[in-house]
Amino acid sequence: MCIITISRGSYSMGKAVAERVAHRLNYRLISREVLLDASSHFHIPEIKLIKAIHDAPGILERYRHSKQSYIAYIRSALVERVVDNNVVYHGLAGHLLIKGLPNVLKVRVNSNLERRIAIVMERDKISAQEARALILEDDKQRRKWTHSLYNQDPWDTSLYDLTICIDKLSMENAVDYICLAAGTEGFKTSEKNIQKAKDMSVACRVKADLVEEFPNISVTCEYGNVLIYMKGRDQMSKKLTKKLDLVRENISDIYHLETHAGIEPPPEAV
Repeated sequence: MCIITISRGSYSMGKAVAERVAHRLNYRLISREVLLDASSHFHIPEIKLIKAIHDAPGILERYRHSKQSYIAYIRSALVERVVDNNVVYHGLAGHLLIKGLPNVLKVRVNSNLERRIAIVMERDKISAQEARALILEDDKQRRKWTHSLYNQDPWDTSLYDLTICIDKLSMENAVDYICLAAGTEGFKTSEKNIQKAKDMSVACRVKADLVEEFPNISVTCEYGNVLIYMKGRDQMSKKLTKKLDLVRENISDIYHLETHAGIEPPPEAV
């Protein structure tokens, strides 16, 4: 059993594939639920979070919260949802938001432009020219968003364990391949993997609680031992120390918590 993320170009049948994979494996299917969780817990209107993950990068700076805050909230909500494994997530940049978890099967579903145009023409009753413009703009925004946040191109196949071009395959063919990959040894759940997910969940929750006031912090967690990394050694470090009691109060899974100022965080930090 594992965690499956399904990324796709717009109108590439990725949602339908995700639904069938979840049904076949009896996994939980999540997508919009992550935004609802983040909206509820961090008191951010859902529409703003939707814009944050679909619009160009500049849209994030129009609101009170910074880009780092929105993504920290969404990431925390997503990791919380996948801790127990046996889940299929279809949404933007899922493979990047939970990067670092070992038993994640990262899937990309693609389709050629002409097929996507036909789908949009039928759905929206518009011309081929209008459908093409709509799809290309959507692809552009997704690409800009991912590049701005992670300096990655979502069309880079090296980011995924499995890339499926669905044009010559049936829907069931695509589902077959994903389910087969999910059952292989490399993606099986272990106690170590579950603990890794629990630790990442705690680290993400700590960062989400602090990121608005301290946008440049990084956080790690191992068996409940939380380390917070700050770039500076100035007054901000003292201000952060005063917040730690509140963090401990809000997050019950913390065993030990400390800060490190002026030390480069390790690669696994969130």
